[in-house]
Amino acid sequence: MPKIPRDKLADYSHAMAKTRREFVKQHTGKSLENVGHFSIEPETLPGNIEHFLGVAQVPIGLAGPLLVDGIDAKGEFYVPMATTEGTLVASYNRGMRLTNEAGGIKTTVIDDAMQRAPLFSFRDARAALAFGKWVSDNFPLIKAKAEETTSVGKLTDIEQYAVSKMRWLRFNYTCGDAAGQNMVSKATRHACQWILEQNIDGIEHFALSANLDTDKKHSFVNSLHTRGKRVVAEAVIPAGLMKSLMHCTPEELYKQRQFSNMGAFMAGSVSNGAHFANGVTALFIACGQDVANVAESSAGYTFSEITPEGNYYFSVTIPSLVVATYGGGTGLASQRECLEMLDCYGKGGVNKFAEIVAATVLCGELSLGAAVVADEWVSSHDQYGRNRP
Repeated sequence: MPKIPRDKLADYSHAMAKTRREFVKQHTGKSLENVGHFSIEPETLPGNIEHFLGVAQVPIGLAGPLLVDGIDAKGEFYVPMATTEGTLVASYNRGMRLTNEAGGIKTTVIDDAMQRAPLFSFRDARAALAFGKWVSDNFPLIKAKAEETTSVGKLTDIEQYAVSKMRWLRFNYTCGDAAGQNMVSKATRHACQWILEQNIDGIEHFALSANLDTDKKHSFVNSLHTRGKRVVAEAVIPAGLMKSLMHCTPEELYKQRQFSNMGAFMAGSVSNGAHFANGVTALFIACGQDVANVAESSAGYTFSEITPEGNYYFSVTIPSLVVATYGGGTGLASQRECLEMLDCYGKGGVNKFAEIVAATVLCGELSLGAAVVADEWVSSHDQYGRNRP
């Protein structure tokens, strides 16, 4: 295709999108009138989508204020949540009111890592073992090679996993304010090409990825070792406030938590929480995240206690929260506006955003848990969640 002059690019992009909608109408008989109405500028989309024809418009609701006492997120935030599920925003808003009146949510990012895990296969297990030692001995050289491809990514360590005559190297990076999957793929490939050039004895096969990084799917290795941000949100809810706002006592909610733990254990669930995915997904769509990362980002752990004073301590831990405030979809107009609402857009905002996501998830867990205990779950959905054409 010939290069389009910059002053003609907008007209060309709009015309191509219209042509694709007409193609769909010709072949399916369906007119995409709503898909074709958008404020986005198609000429800004290369790098985000191919074969653009329009937009899927998801309503955005507002929840808050969310009061956060984090390392990076401090103060009150109004949270944009994109969803088509009635009751969801109202439920999170209720949890935010509860935690606000209780004094806020403490948030902490406790780890940060993005991976690529190449596979090396060898003549036999002894050659694989020798290679593992070589990698450990030469880590400074491997690190230098990997970081030649990026000004932001930093290789922190390489985990090793051995099976038979195979050895997976799990390269762990920090990636600044980017999510970093593409960044670490490029850096790891560059480093591995250098490794292969060293003519190490016994290598028979190499693959840049062989599923141990578990990109866009949950895994226990990521829950234990972190992928993206590992973030904790915690709050203490006074007993009187729990009773007046949520219509249940700390003891009742704690008892339900034990039942839910057992149910999750019996089901083989990847999380003992109620619905991490609702809050994570709604924020991801609104704020330009790669929504497929919900597969790993929505797995997590809840923990609760009754304090000596009879209040309710509650925490959520998200071990693999893959988020960005720079690059990807974060720079698109609507998504950028939502990140800017949170004062998270651009460089320096990613940990702040991660803390807000975790705090939002905590509010949703408290609200839904209390609704189940107080038998308000079904009635709430009857009131807010029905839209039958």
